Amino acid sequence: MRRSSTASILRDQPRMFLASSRPRRPGAYGAEAGVASCARSVTHLRDALPRVLVVSLAPAVDAANLRRNPGSSHACQLTVIEVLKAASGHLQKNHSDSARLDAEVLLAQALGLRRLDLYLQFDRSLSDDELTRYRGLVKRRAHGDPVAYLVGHKEFMALDFEVTPAVLVPNPDTEVLVQRAVSIARQANGPLRAADIGTGSGCIAIAIAHYAPGVDVWASDVSREALEVAARNVARYSLGDRVHLACGDLLDPLPGQFDLVCANLPYIGPGTDLPAEVTAQPARALYAAQDGAAIVLRLLEVAPARLNTGGRLLVEVSPEIASAVTEAARAFNNHELHRDLGGHERVLEAWS
Repeated sequence: MRRSSTASILRDQPRMFLASSRPRRPGAYGAEAGVASCARSVTHLRDALPRVLVVSLAPAVDAANLRRNPGSSHACQLTVIEVLKAASGHLQKNHSDSARLDAEVLLAQALGLRRLDLYLQFDRSLSDDELTRYRGLVKRRAHGDPVAYLVGHKEFMALDFEVTPAVLVPNPDTEVLVQRAVSIARQANGPLRAADIGTGSGCIAIAIAHYAPGVDVWASDVSREALEVAARNVARYSLGDRVHLACGDLLDPLPGQFDLVCANLPYIGPGTDLPAEVTAQPARALYAAQDGAAIVLRLLEVAPARLNTGGRLLVEVSPEIASAVTEAARAFNNHELHRDLGGHERVLEAWS
């Protein structure tokens, strides 16, 4: 079965990215007499910047001392492009798979700008406070903190969601589940009742309600802290009349029958070796017994009794548990595994 692409679902305008390679204007560092000396100083700073920007927090290397131009009364400040290059190099050495993107997102956060604005301000100088804020963010990212936690939000299905350490960071792989759910909803003849189990930030429930106006969603989570984040995201998109939140296990706190049940539950086995940015997320939302399959298997047991005739179950899985959950899905008359963009088995769809 062909999956609908994100582009076919999202109705956003195309995004435009602009890069600037304007040469630095003459005298940008101060008076003409200090340009040569300042250029030599900046070259030295560029070489030393990864150590200065990220590692050393000692007073001896405070920003004011570093940016003073010897022999001149004009400050020789570090610019957007210079700190981006330094931070990107440092993050790349610290196992970031998206070092340049991370560096840009964090710098935009430190400066209070949109990421696009950085490309229009490569020669902008950073103040002492801005450099200090940025240095702190880069240091935390190098230690494994997810970028989404550092900036407080994450894009998912072209929607922006508040994210805190109480919830999982929305993952692009989960968009496969939402795309399929929206496709099912749009093919329905009338309104649908949907459930979102393990809602976390609410990103699945909200995205489905946003892109499929005929769906009402009841969402559950065992974490009250996560539900507080979800409630703020629901309010942000003014969906309080169509996305309903409840605290409890699986389908237990949700009333009635459903046409569609969606779930992104813990599916990682205890002891699995994971990157630091994953282990920084709530363990309760990551790990499950039986090599990661236990909670998904429980849902497969109880879901048939809560689905209307013709109703569908969509559950995110990992390739490691795909075989076990597929076997359990034989309780339904039909089942299918959908793959993510990387070609991995990612979403189990089951129906009777």
